[in-house]
Amino acid sequence: MFGRETQCVDCRESMGLGRGGGLAQRGTLSETGRPDVIAIAMTPGRRHITKPVCEITYGLRREGIQVSVLVLNSGAGVPEDLSGHSIMGYGPKFGMSSKEFAQIERHKLLLLHLGNIDSHVISKTQFVLKQVDIPTVIACQNPIDFEQFAEAGIKTRLVKPRTENIQTKGTVMEIVSGITRGETCSRENLNKIVKYVKTINPLNN
Repeated sequence: MFGRETQCVDCRESMGLGRGGGLAQRGTLSETGRPDVIAIAMTPGRRHITKPVCEITYGLRREGIQVSVLVLNSGAGVPEDLSGHSIMGYGPKFGMSSKEFAQIERHKLLLLHLGNIDSHVISKTQFVLKQVDIPTVIACQNPIDFEQFAEAGIKTRLVKPRTENIQTKGTVMEIVSGITRGETCSRENLNKIVKYVKTINPLNN
């Protein structure tokens, strides 16, 4: 032994649908042996999932945390329907299938990687957490706070939405901003994510 924990990861549930063929493209799931954390990548790059998701996943696994990665089939754009019904989106509209929600629910913690527009971050988070009751860490580029999520009816660890305005089952536990899609994740932000993931209660049960 060299002080490392071996992790077995089933790298592809199926062949990718977009360019890159068998690489981890949209509509693919790399599933770890123990369902602790699932990281969601919104949109893949030209050949692979976006750079910060790869780096974050590697950093968490290096700390002994089991991480699955789900690349959404339709992760770009914003949800077309926020009524609480799951929809399958195509093209520029964000959407998720019941199968993708089921894949998320098998895990204890959700790491949701989003972009740099407040309304997109909030609407996508609301859409996902309406369907799954799971503690969530948000990783995004723009600075955003718990109050903004709570105003949209999203349950958070620090700020509670008004009772009559609660829109989600799941809860935002932590937020890490300053993570840019397609660029290297800073050591400081990676350390924050590792710290938050390690301290959220469900992973310690």
